Amino acid sequence: MTGLSTILIVVGLFLAGGVYSFWKQKMPKGLIVLVSIGAVMCLVAGVMRLQGVWD
Repeated sequence: MTGLSTILIVVGLFLAGGVYSFWKQKMPKGLIVLVSIGAVMCLVAGVMRLQGVWD
């Protein structure tokens, strides 16, 4: 597991938790969508790096 992959996955999981928190607090849907996209991008990038796609 490389350092960058670990950071991307941790940031993605942190953002996913933020999405849940924002949804519970009934924050604006635009903000929830934006954070959701960021979480998915970080998680996908981290997993792809783990698999060696971008190495």
